[in-house]
Amino acid sequence: MSWRVVVISSNSKLDYQMGFLVVRKEDITKIHLSEINTVIIESTAVSLTTALISELTKHKIKVIFCDEKRNPSSELIAYYGSHDTSKKIRNQISWDTDIKTSVWTEIVTEKIRKQMELLADMQKPEEIMLKQYIEELEFGDMTNREGHAAKVYFNALFGKDFSRSNDNILNSALNYGYSIILSSFTREITINGYMTQLGLFHDNMFNPFNLASDLMEPFRILVDRKVVKNHSSCFEHEEKMQLVNILNETVTINGKSEHVINAIKIYTKSIFDALEEKDVSLIRFYNNEL
Repeated sequence: MSWRVVVISSNSKLDYQMGFLVVRKEDITKIHLSEINTVIIESTAVSLTTALISELTKHKIKVIFCDEKRNPSSELIAYYGSHDTSKKIRNQISWDTDIKTSVWTEIVTEKIRKQMELLADMQKPEEIMLKQYIEELEFGDMTNREGHAAKVYFNALFGKDFSRSNDNILNSALNYGYSIILSSFTREITINGYMTQLGLFHDNMFNPFNLASDLMEPFRILVDRKVVKNHSSCFEHEEKMQLVNILNETVTINGKSEHVINAIKIYTKSIFDALEEKDVSLIRFYNNEL
């Protein structure tokens, strides 16, 4: 099972050799592709061969490219993630509204519950308001309890003056962490043979990752937890690597301890099982390990 997140952060050449990713700098490092889940190319001073790109795609390894500011800007996505992709996409297009709304309701409920748990861990009294929002949440969240909860939640974590639209270090950290989580979900969606553009709730014509934006919601809190507990006056390489390392942390899912990167895999598959079987009881959410 692939588990490594490989980050290339300085001038180097990447190529493929006998099943290995070869990183050539002053010295040479080789990593077998079977161990790699994600490659993050953080520096623009990196070159890689088309042979390597082809093999990374064949092995369904997510590749994230960063811009000159070392922020994620694009990613490598295979055309075909599954042998029956055409069938899966036809099914996806025909999912009925009721089951999509039911699944979305479960996701939103779990997201607010995770937010409430983080506030409880931090002994914030606002957890009581989020508990109330869960109790008030209707089918499809028609009254937007998610939006109300988000405002209370972020103000409790970062102060009354905080807004997700602000240009500051906190939002830079949150956005970076969310982009890593989002990318992991796009990988799992395509591996399972579905389209990332067709969401359950998110339906922005300019967003190529609507479905990933839906599925990732409960996992955002992992990023929030890391940012609020490791808040720093700067956001450089070290802080970014702390967020990347979230994928290697452990949670409990399906009664087992798993790395977050594997929990995403299990959870995503369970969402598709729920949609195909029209049974939300099949969804498997993660729990934080004590």
